[in-house]
Amino acid sequence: MVIGLTGGIASGKSLVADELSRRGAALVDADLVSRELTRPGSPVLSQLVEAFGPEILQGDGQLDRKGLAEKVFGDARALERLNQITHPAIWKEIHHELGEHSRTHPVVVLVAPLLLEHGGERYVDQVWVVHVRPEVQLERLMRRDGLSAQQAEARRSAQMSAGERLKRADVVIDNSGSPEETVRQVESMWLHRVEA
Repeated sequence: MVIGLTGGIASGKSLVADELSRRGAALVDADLVSRELTRPGSPVLSQLVEAFGPEILQGDGQLDRKGLAEKVFGDARALERLNQITHPAIWKEIHHELGEHSRTHPVVVLVAPLLLEHGGERYVDQVWVVHVRPEVQLERLMRRDGLSAQQAEARRSAQMSAGERLKRADVVIDNSGSPEETVRQVESMWLHRVEA
């Protein structure tokens, strides 16, 4: 079984992924795949520099993710170009890792913040959405990333709406409360949806 785990920014996907891993699931993290494919010397990073200029690199040759995000944020053409360069390579590697882990683990979790935005649900058996109340999400995002309320709201509103995400979920984990409450929900869903 392949679970697609997604949710809005600062919703708590990592907590849920860690709990699923503790129960024996293998994890494939789309963000880690992306980081690996854009390491210094990689073909993907070379294409990004060609498209967006050398200013997207840090002094040590690493991709300046924050700088690149600011460059494409609010620019639909730039974002489309970024996606054209990165997505084929990322999805190819994700498919490879899902296949590898499926040989040794009965449950594989694909952790992908933009799973639904990019049609990734067609590659998974169940979509699990980590949901958090808007006011809790903004507070966590401001605290985590040192953002103003306005900056945090801009980041959140750039993503798919929570309502749309929830409509497409097979399982919803509400992470608005304590970590212990979230862990109990994961345990319940693991027993009823995965081991059943």
